[in-house]
Amino acid sequence: DVMQIEILIATMTGTAERVAQEIELTYADDQTQFSLQLMDDLSADVFQPGPIYLICTATYGQGDIPDNGQALYDSLKESRPNLAGISFAVLGLGDMTYADTFNHGGQQFETLLNELGASQIGERAQIDANDGELPEDVGLEWMEQWLETARNAEQA
Repeated sequence: DVMQIEILIATMTGTAERVAQEIELTYADDQTQFSLQLMDDLSADVFQPGPIYLICTATYGQGDIPDNGQALYDSLKESRPNLAGISFAVLGLGDMTYADTFNHGGQQFETLLNELGASQIGERAQIDANDGELPEDVGLEWMEQWLETARNAEQA
């Protein structure tokens, strides 16, 4: 059974996109197919049954969602679709020097998607841009464990 993972990317500087690309390069195989989309111009109807959606988002400014992800977030908030039957995960990037708003971009998507009835798989990844490790490497470590969780969830 091939697992389809649709990575939706909100980024300011390109780091979230690099993490998503590394994940695809490392983990795409016969069992796992990825497709990557920047959130620019996406609206709530991007969520369709079938794939697992991985929200890969940075946090910007005062805990905000990056500009290119704001329209999708607003669209979900306004149209409030019923996302029962949709599975998702969140890979959030942030910077611990902003402790009060660390990873709020990912947290906002996580909260909203749960409110709309989507099923979350695994824990939200919280990547700290300032811990001395490459965000890509941290993302790959998280993804390895997450894929196992997701496969088990699919077989359940």
